[in-house]
Amino acid sequence: MENTYPEGSLVYAKVNPNLKLVVRRFAKRIYYCTSPENPNQKELVYFERELLKG
Repeated sequence: MENTYPEGSLVYAKVNPNLKLVVRRFAKRIYYCTSPENPNQKELVYFERELLKG
């Protein structure tokens, strides 16, 4: 499977489109994202179908 959002891409979650996310890592079809406003916050994990391009 191809990585649609490369590391460092700005994305939004479909369930919360007001929250900016940055893709930190892509592994085994899962995107690991962090919030650029609060980098110490716990990582959020999404499948590609749950993300919107930023």
